[in-house]
Amino acid sequence: MTKVVADISVSLDGFVTGPDPDLEHGLGHGGEGLHTWAFSPDPVDREVLTSATDATGAVVMGRRLFDIVDGPLGWNDEVGYGAGLAARPPVLVVTRRPPHEVRLADRVTFVVDGVRSAVETATVMAGDRDVVVMGGAAVIRGALEAGVLDELRLHLSPVLLGGGTPLFEPGTAPRTLRQIHVRASGTATHLTYRID
Repeated sequence: MTKVVADISVSLDGFVTGPDPDLEHGLGHGGEGLHTWAFSPDPVDREVLTSATDATGAVVMGRRLFDIVDGPLGWNDEVGYGAGLAARPPVLVVTRRPPHEVRLADRVTFVVDGVRSAVETATVMAGDRDVVVMGGAAVIRGALEAGVLDELRLHLSPVLLGGGTPLFEPGTAPRTLRQIHVRASGTATHLTYRID
């Protein structure tokens, strides 16, 4: 059965990028430590990454994240969805205006009518595999607010960024999640929450 899972790395102080992310610094300045786990040889990290990547049938992301992964320093044949696994699931990008030129055009669909529509389309494309809402933070918040997420998967990285893009902002609607899985490695604590 298809699940819709928000999946993102986050710092101990709640940021999913360091300050000032741009095409050269996709994780912001100093944010590289967020994804150390994804490239780690640690067996727990490898199992978490491989299992999630293998279960993914389609990916939803926002336009800012897409511009980074489609940029000159973004995804390529060696590094892509699933880090070094470089998987190629279909990607749906939530945007108001699709770009004129796209390097990754063979695997991307632009959705201009919101995150709910993107998730609905991705669910059809994914078949019985998972839909992963991989970010950025605004798209994950939007999916949570729209009520389309089944799970929230956080990779808590042992870094303090001191600023950047917060996963959640003040004013986020209060809610209680149910923790259903925890795995710790030398580079991250992998947390999964059920959204009821």
